[in-house]
Amino acid sequence: MTPIIRQHHAELVRLCEKYCVRRLEIFGSGATGKGFDPATSDLDFLVEYQPIEADGYADAYFGLREELQTLFQCPVDLVMERAIRNKYFRQGIMESRTTLYAA
Repeated sequence: MTPIIRQHHAELVRLCEKYCVRRLEIFGSGATGKGFDPATSDLDFLVEYQPIEADGYADAYFGLREELQTLFQCPVDLVMERAIRNKYFRQGIMESRTTLYAA
């Protein structure tokens, strides 16, 4: 895991609680540290939410994404596991993911 993630763990927990996150994982170069360049890399997160009213998902998704980008000062990809259809993409995530928060 990249040092930037470890440095901001308390803030990550606060954001997860604020946005009703059940589980947050990091995957890709941000999880493995291989090839991660803070100046050019993005961070990839896999998110699962607690039950939320249907009209609240957009606020939770975009609010979390925006605050993660502000916190880490880089682009963030926020992926919901149930939305993954490509088996190769799913496999790549499963091979590199690291859990950051679990409610």
